[in-house]
Amino acid sequence: MDRILLSTVAYRSPEEVFPYVCSFTDYPRYTDHLKEVRVHGDGGVGSVYDLRLAWWKLSYTARSKVVEVTESESLEWRLVDHLDARGEWRVEPEPEAAPPEAETASRIYFEALYDPHSADKSVLSLPRFVSIDWVISKVRPRLLDEAQTVVERLVADIEGQRRDVELTIHEMP
Repeated sequence: MDRILLSTVAYRSPEEVFPYVCSFTDYPRYTDHLKEVRVHGDGGVGSVYDLRLAWWKLSYTARSKVVEVTESESLEWRLVDHLDARGEWRVEPEPEAAPPEAETASRIYFEALYDPHSADKSVLSLPRFVSIDWVISKVRPRLLDEAQTVVERLVADIEGQRRDVELTIHEMP
């Protein structure tokens, strides 16, 4: 299993941050490769999200399910078909990280665990002479960049303006 774990600080309370983390339908604004999100459910435990991704000549719809929610603290998800992947968004109070002009701060963690070799090759229509191993070798290094972009844009949304965001990479493939 590969693992990405990164975090950053948003200058808001966990109660203010958490609704943004849970709003998967807003995620296409945070990344260039997520084109559309469709929700089946109310957003809580058991809700399923169809995430239509596109990169290079490939497009794929991942189906993600919310498996656990601890209000203002954690949202756990897993993919339900075609790839062994799961993860969590976690928000923890970190008031000591707030600058003088902010009332408080929270640390936002993004974690994803996935086995790239578990991808169901039959759901991807690869161009002729392109192997799944080649696709994995190209996508794997991009995943960390994508995670960073999502977190940076998420913080801008939460705070209402862009700023330089310091990302801490705790683990990467």
